[in-house]
Amino acid sequence: MIASLFTKPKQGLGIELTPERVNIALLEQGRQGIKLSSFVSVPLNEGAIEEGRIMDTATVAEAIRQGLEEKKIKAKNAISAIPMGDAVIRLIRLPAELSNAELREMVLYQEAPLYLPFPREEADVDYQKLGSSLDDDGIERVEVLLVGTLRSVTDTIASTFIQAGVQLTTLEVSSFALMRTMREQLQQLVGEAVAIVDIGYDGTEISIVKDGIPQFNRKVPIGTARMQEAISRAMNLPPAMGVDLLSSLSVPVGQIDGVPANPSSAAILRVLGDLSDEIRRSIDFYLNQGETLEISQLLLAGVGAGIGQIDDFFNEKLNYVTLLMDPIANLSLQVSDELSPDKRPGLGTVIGLGLRGVL
Repeated sequence: MIASLFTKPKQGLGIELTPERVNIALLEQGRQGIKLSSFVSVPLNEGAIEEGRIMDTATVAEAIRQGLEEKKIKAKNAISAIPMGDAVIRLIRLPAELSNAELREMVLYQEAPLYLPFPREEADVDYQKLGSSLDDDGIERVEVLLVGTLRSVTDTIASTFIQAGVQLTTLEVSSFALMRTMREQLQQLVGEAVAIVDIGYDGTEISIVKDGIPQFNRKVPIGTARMQEAISRAMNLPPAMGVDLLSSLSVPVGQIDGVPANPSSAAILRVLGDLSDEIRRSIDFYLNQGETLEISQLLLAGVGAGIGQIDDFFNEKLNYVTLLMDPIANLSLQVSDELSPDKRPGLGTVIGLGLRGVL
């Protein structure tokens, strides 16, 4: 088991494992601020990672080694992440008078089994104590962020890093790393709820965050892979060509309720329409739990957020202020190599992992 999902390491080497590729970012704290000194993205063979689970540890380990060697990265202590879809995340409230030992016992062995969809003995569980407040009855309670995942998932990731010759010092949830990258934006929205929409390859992770604390988390199986498939079918082209078409496509804003003449535009609008419906359902579910704060903004991240005009699409479709994530600009990072604007939204998680080691 990884020592702790919340342990703070000393290194700034973030390694993100996705179904499509391995992303590696090395961050360094210098006199003039934080620098992204190295970044590399190594493509993976199809099937190496499926639905967030590593299926071929040797292939993924080789990709990690290849990326480190390509950029001559010597750091060997790394931070990585579990996909949000493989984690159970719950915000619970417990009596504030509990001692630290009592709190630990209650969270790990009494509360955790209530929320885990698998046996407690097969799980890795960690927690973080947050702030306290008075409930409606005037009783002081402390908020605790509970995180759990199957031990087989963490063991497979740990085994992969061992094969790669890298010491995995910290394993956290991908959405936490993304929130760390967005910390400046989230700090400006104190007292407001925001929806973070991370559009990945095999799905989209939706997190509703209030005061920097995740309140609701959900993953839906709509990502860039479905967009690529839809475009390929619409154009009667081989699946591989959908990748190139998607990267050069802009969402036809203003035609949301119409039928675009271009088949690829119509295809992408259908998929994004399905995704916007899922985002709306997630927001409605959150609000129906009795939450009094409306969603003030949508923050878009992930590889899918690099599609042209996608922020305008969601702004128009969902009627929420929608902003694209740019971790380079948001964190005022110094960079060794220039990264194009359309690639930057997809770097939020890996930069957040590296950032954990330098803050």
